[in-house]
Amino acid sequence: MVSLNAIPAHPAARKSLARIPALPRLRRAQPDKNMRRRLSDRPAKRVLDLVVTVPLLVLLSPLLAVIALAVRLDSKGPVFFRQTRTGLRGRPFMILKFRSMTVLEDGDTVVQASKDDARITRVGRILRKTSLDELPQLFNVLKGEMSLVGPRPHAIAHDRHYGALIEHYAFRQRVKPGITGWAQISGHRGETPTLETMQVRVHHDVWYAQRANVSLDLRILLATPFAILGQRNAY
Repeated sequence: MVSLNAIPAHPAARKSLARIPALPRLRRAQPDKNMRRRLSDRPAKRVLDLVVTVPLLVLLSPLLAVIALAVRLDSKGPVFFRQTRTGLRGRPFMILKFRSMTVLEDGDTVVQASKDDARITRVGRILRKTSLDELPQLFNVLKGEMSLVGPRPHAIAHDRHYGALIEHYAFRQRVKPGITGWAQISGHRGETPTLETMQVRVHHDVWYAQRANVSLDLRILLATPFAILGQRNAY
């Protein structure tokens, strides 16, 4: 059994996380036990996405413009990085990010970014460390392809690889992928160099998918800024 102890949260996040229930063992052979409750929460979850996303896009528009200019001036290539990811119920969609690398991988082979990765641009290193490269995904949320909170969507090549190795992997696709999630605020963000690290992340994703609701989403959203400040493995 893989250990589920999370990387210690940033001190400022502990108060925000205090009321979130501890992570129990993954329930086996009961994937649809709470399906009716999750279905009833979906409209409210969509309303939360829109209520937060629309004002954020307006407020952050100057920042988005500055980042776009910085990416354009820093290195050759498009401002945005687009890659096919797996969404709700396995449906593919095109995720949007600010380009942070010199490559635009979107095929059968996708190499994860690692520490001191030479493919990462100067501006890209700042964007990735602060998660600012993820801001364009607000448009994915607006289109209904993603949610503010949910399991992070992986490249299709990675889904195929890990789906064959990790039990319950596909269950994480029972909810929309998110910009942030339970795994991310628990310290499981960034590179997954071993199968064990991916197993732990997936276990957190499945835990969330089994319990997804607006109250939990609000707690995760409040904890996300502190998790970004305290992250140690995002490159």
